[in-house]
Amino acid sequence: MKQLIAGNWKMNGSPASAKALAAGLAAKPGAKCDVVLCPPAPLLSLVVAAIGSSALALGAQDCHANEKGAHTGDISAVLLKEIGCAYVIVGHSERRADHGETDAEVKAKATAALKAGLTPIVCVGETEAQRERGETASVIARQVSGSLPDAATAANTVVAYEPVWAIGTGKTATTADIAVVHFNIREVFKTLPGGSGAGALRILYGGSVKGSNAQAILATAGVNGALVGGASLDLEDFWRIIEATP
Repeated sequence: MKQLIAGNWKMNGSPASAKALAAGLAAKPGAKCDVVLCPPAPLLSLVVAAIGSSALALGAQDCHANEKGAHTGDISAVLLKEIGCAYVIVGHSERRADHGETDAEVKAKATAALKAGLTPIVCVGETEAQRERGETASVIARQVSGSLPDAATAANTVVAYEPVWAIGTGKTATTADIAVVHFNIREVFKTLPGGSGAGALRILYGGSVKGSNAQAILATAGVNGALVGGASLDLEDFWRIIEATP
């Protein structure tokens, strides 16, 4: 299975830095994996222009569940598709925490993404408190079953496991822990309407992934790529992650 490395720039970057980073990656030799850049919405058009005809793909960090309407500040999946996006992140823990997004809302957004022809990267992950209470498996099962669209298949959807306690903290789950959760995600996916091809589902790991630990993480059983935060803003470190794909 070809791995996927997605760079989530979050609320970072400027027009100049976005163009430089995207152009720098586009100038690198062909990668063994698929690579998608997810800049802030105002930078999407600049990044797609800098990507040019390279193999890099463009992704957004969120979308609205509706195609249009009175939703000030939101962006539809249809519009994202029209400006060149191929992917969209939905249900990131920061959206769930900062904006109170529920599994049902994430599912609606992912459904809209599929309808628009985008590949949703659906994020799931437990908090540190949930982990300490031994609730990781149940939390992940609830989020996967509640957040994935009925039309989700291994071919049109990506799942990203991001333990909340490891995002931007410098903490990283052990490879054994990652393998267990990724196995559980795949098992839950099998129970869903489109889960018959669960073996081909790309499940990414996210949570303080960087060049120094990428090789071990990406070689872990059940890991099919990474959703990278801070390290995706550094051209050379992000490229080290890309090069670490098996």
